[in-house]
Amino acid sequence: MEQPHSTVDRLLVDESGRRPRADARRNVERLVEAARIAVAEVGVGVSAHEIARRAGVGVGTFYRRIPSREALLEAVLEEMLDEITALAEQALEDPDPWNGLCVFAAAYVRLRTESCGVSEALGGVCGDILAQRLEDLRAQIRRLVERAQAGGAMRTDIAWQDVPFLFAAAATSGHTLGMQAGGQQWERNLHVILDGLRSPQPGMLPRTPLT
Repeated sequence: MEQPHSTVDRLLVDESGRRPRADARRNVERLVEAARIAVAEVGVGVSAHEIARRAGVGVGTFYRRIPSREALLEAVLEEMLDEITALAEQALEDPDPWNGLCVFAAAYVRLRTESCGVSEALGGVCGDILAQRLEDLRAQIRRLVERAQAGGAMRTDIAWQDVPFLFAAAATSGHTLGMQAGGQQWERNLHVILDGLRSPQPGMLPRTPLT
């Protein structure tokens, strides 16, 4: 049988090996879309009941069509991380290394800000199930950073390992010290961070780079 390519195909349960009915596929499509939205709004702790409610199906349908809540969340998060990695690959094709890094950074920080679940996954709360995706993303970020440094656009005293932490810091919460952030506070944060990375006369950094 042909190997599944989409998240929906991966999740469809049909032990007979026959092509799933159209209504079964539609239910799984609804569950996948509901899971993506719920993961963004609630995080990786979202329940099967909540996903089923958002999809407009019963929890019985959920478990008839999906192997498990964990399998659904893993598939959805893998798909989302693959999308981030694909953005990094596109950025590496930009003839301007600095512009490529900045475009990727904006997409990456936006997603961290808008998706609670992606932020949690990037922070490691999912354990080893996403280890390969995280490794792939680290490799792409390293290439983006080293390419910008080699092109003379980025200060070279920055270790590539610093950059994911800086991008994570840009994805701020909405409140601090009794103040409420503006609608795009993360963009302001990222702009300051990128200016610092590009500074032609940087100050001395404390401590040693992360290893």
